[in-house]
Amino acid sequence: MDHLLFNGWNAILRTAVLGVLAYVTLVLMLRMFGKRTLSKMNAFDFVVTVALGSTLASTLLSKDASLAQGATAFGVLIGLQFIVTWLSVRFKWVRRAVVGEQQILFYQGRYLDQALRSARVTRDEVLASIRAAGHSELDSVRAVVIETDASFTVITHAGKSEDTLLAVKGYGRTAHPQGE
Repeated sequence: MDHLLFNGWNAILRTAVLGVLAYVTLVLMLRMFGKRTLSKMNAFDFVVTVALGSTLASTLLSKDASLAQGATAFGVLIGLQFIVTWLSVRFKWVRRAVVGEQQILFYQGRYLDQALRSARVTRDEVLASIRAAGHSELDSVRAVVIETDASFTVITHAGKSEDTLLAVKGYGRTAHPQGE
């Protein structure tokens, strides 16, 4: 029972020293591999971030894990993310597999129910995104798009929104976006 609350000063010192060294190592590696590692997260980035956090915790708290092992694990995770993102920039099929594609959920006054079901989004969430974008009238909104990072983009009738919509999967191939 004594070790439950306090395991000795050596364990505290080890955790403190490893914590500082592992933190510095992780920050340096993240900086070396660029901003993508710290960007707004899609599902792939989220998994890597959770794995990095878990690795950091294991390095700090496991008596069997050394700083070298933790740094190697950081390097493997960040290196894999770098390789996958490098491939996804060059090959569309990799990007679709890893990141997914954006979808139009609302278009010219109509909800696209098939797209809503596919994205597992409710009409209320679309309305909330419209309000969050500062619009109170659906008539002022041309489209609502769910992006690959699960954020919503509200495209209004004002301005040049055609270029934005052309980049969305399904728009422009037919008279109506996919999902109708």
